[in-house]
Amino acid sequence: MVKKNYIYLFVVFVAVIVVRLFVNQQPDIKEIRLGASLPLSGINQNLGEEVVIGSNIYFNHINAKGGIDGKKIKFIHYDDKYEPEITLTNINKLIKKDKVFALFDFVGTPTVKKVLPLIKKSQIPFIAPYTGASFLRNPKIQNIVNLRSSYKEEIDALVGYLVKNKNLSKFSIFYQNDDYGKEGYKALLSALEVRNLKLQSEGTYKRNTLFIKQAIYDIEQNKPEAIILVGAYKPTARFIKKARKSSLKNVIFCPISFVNADALMSELDNDGKNIIFSQVVPSYSDDTKITREYKKLLNFYYPNHKPTFASFESYLAAKVVVKALEKLNGQINEKDFLYHIKHLNANTLGSIKIKYKNSQLLNRVFLSRFSNGKFQVLQERP
Repeated sequence: MVKKNYIYLFVVFVAVIVVRLFVNQQPDIKEIRLGASLPLSGINQNLGEEVVIGSNIYFNHINAKGGIDGKKIKFIHYDDKYEPEITLTNINKLIKKDKVFALFDFVGTPTVKKVLPLIKKSQIPFIAPYTGASFLRNPKIQNIVNLRSSYKEEIDALVGYLVKNKNLSKFSIFYQNDDYGKEGYKALLSALEVRNLKLQSEGTYKRNTLFIKQAIYDIEQNKPEAIILVGAYKPTARFIKKARKSSLKNVIFCPISFVNADALMSELDNDGKNIIFSQVVPSYSDDTKITREYKKLLNFYYPNHKPTFASFESYLAAKVVVKALEKLNGQINEKDFLYHIKHLNANTLGSIKIKYKNSQLLNRVFLSRFSNGKFQVLQERP
C-alpha cells in the first residue's frame, strides 16, 4: 500500500512539472486581435468607414494607455464590398490566418447570414454586428452578442408613433431585395397586423445598385401616407429625391438605422423635410458625458471628422468589448469574455443604460428628425 502511494505521488509530481513546462513554453500573447468584414468600397463604403473609425478611436485610446494588462488591441478589418461571398472569404482569413480572438463590427444582414453557419460552428465570440436581423437574436446561439436593437423593434416603433401621433394608417415599404430587405418587410407586416392594418404597396431594388425607378411606380399606385425605407443610403437618397418629384412628395419617409442617417442627409443636402429616422442609439448631439468623451476622442484621432450615428454606435460597441476584456484580469479566454460582456454593469456606458436581454445589450429605439443642422429626438421607446 505504501509503495502504491509513492507511485501515485510520483505520477502527480511529474504531471505538475509537465503542465508547468507546457504553460511556460506557450507564446506570450502581445495583442488581442479582433476582426471585421465590412464594406470599405462600393455603395456602402461610407458606412463601413464610419464603423471602423468609431471603433478605432476607442481602441487607440486604450492602447495609448498601455492596452489591457499590457496587451494592445489590434482591430483587423477587410473589405467585402457588401457582398456575401467576399465576407465568407474574409471570415475564413480572420479565423485561420489572423487567429482573431473575436469577430467584431461585421456590417450587413446578407453578409452576416452567409457566414452564420461558420460562426455557430466555430463558437468564436461574434460581437456587435451592425445589423438588426432576427436570426442573430436566437438565445440558443450563445456566442453572438448584439449591441443594437432589432429591425423588428425599430419598425414597430415607427409604425406605432405614426399611427398614434400622426393618425396615419396607409403604409408602404421600399426595400433592398435580399435578406436585409426581407427582414424589414416581415417586421413591417407584423407591426401592421397587430394594429389591424394592411400593407398598401411595396417597391424593391437590387443590392449594390441604384435602380429605384420601378419601385417609385409600384409604390405610388396605392397612395401611401408613410413609406418605411429599408435600404442603403445611396439608393434610399435617390428614392426620396425621385419620390419628392412624384405623387409621393407629401408622404412621410421613415428610414431605419442601417440606412445611415448622416450619409443620407449629406446625399439630400440636409433637407430633412417629412423624414422621421429610427436610431438604436441616442443622438450624439446630446450633451452627456459619453457623447463628450466620444467627440473629444474623435477630434483627437480624426481631426475635423464629423460625428455620426454609425461611428458613435461602433464607439459604444468598442467600449463594451474593452470593459469585458478588462474583467478577465489577464486571463484572456472566450468563455469568460462572453460571460462578462453579458453581465456588464448597467452604467458601463454612462447615461446609455445597458442590460443583456433578447441577445442584445441596448434595448431602446430613438425616433428623430433632422432640423437646424442636427438630429432631434422625438420619442424614445423601450
